[in-house]
Amino acid sequence: MGSNDETVELASEFDCPVINYNGEMETSKIVSFLQESNLDEIATTLLIHITSQWKLRDLPLTANRARDNWDLHISVKGTGNEKVNPEEIILSSVEFNHLVITPDGMQAMANLGPLGTAMDLPDDLRVRVVGSTSQVNVPQQESLATASRFAQLFYWMLESKHPLFLFGVPGIVLFVLGYKLSGNVVDTFDELNSTSIGVTLSVIAMTMIGLFAMMVAIILYTI
Repeated sequence: MGSNDETVELASEFDCPVINYNGEMETSKIVSFLQESNLDEIATTLLIHITSQWKLRDLPLTANRARDNWDLHISVKGTGNEKVNPEEIILSSVEFNHLVITPDGMQAMANLGPLGTAMDLPDDLRVRVVGSTSQVNVPQQESLATASRFAQLFYWMLESKHPLFLFGVPGIVLFVLGYKLSGNVVDTFDELNSTSIGVTLSVIAMTMIGLFAMMVAIILYTI
């Protein structure tokens, strides 16, 4: 939104809508602009004010705010302290670091007066106003971002029933166990009998099933 560099071309390649906004970075004006843009209605909208201080590694932590159960979650710019008094923040003219808003939140902001605060919003609206805090130290922030990415990947694989998760992981486990047992367990038998034959066949079957599952996972993944 409001960008005129390579990001517009990149968004176009992925069929993402691009809207041009050249106004002031005030909450009410941006929300009104979004309502007038006739975009497809979605459950939650996340707006991030990109500045020279913002880093790409901040994105996972900021995106997690959109998963919280808020109709309006706003991080006020330039406070330096997470604790702010909602009665002192005029929402219509405040500048934000990031803003999470739902359609109900947009409608409430549209009906809010020019001097309205969070206390003037409807009581049934879930609202949170916080100040901007100092950046988390880099090692901790990168660790949190990495953990968040792995958690999102794991959740996506579960929800999408990804073949690498459904077949690949069990296949690797069975193949490794079968390979290990083939050298440690089968060699312990000194004579050929029904027990040794049964164990040997079980180990071979485990290894082959694991190998087959990995092949299925790779085939389904490449389709």
